[in-house]
Amino acid sequence: MPAPDGFTYTERGDDVVLLHHGRPAATLRGRRAAVFLEDVTAGGERDAQELMARLTGNYRRGNERRARQHPRNVGR
Repeated sequence: MPAPDGFTYTERGDDVVLLHHGRPAATLRGRRAAVFLEDVTAGGERDAQELMARLTGNYRRGNERRARQHPRNVGR
C-alpha cells in the first residue's frame, strides 16, 4: 500500500484544519486539535501524513475497502 501524501494542516485560533491537496478535509477543535498538534510535532513527516490520513478517513485502500463490501461482511 502506498504511503499517504498530499496532507497539510493550518492552525486557525483553537482549530486545526486538515487539507488534502489544498482542499479542506477535516476540522479538529478543542482538545482533539491540541492532541493532534502534540503528535505532529513529536513525530516525523511520514508519521504526520499517516496521522492526517487516519483522521480524515482517507486511509482505506485496496483490501480494506473490498473486504467491507464483500457479501459476507455486508450488514456488519
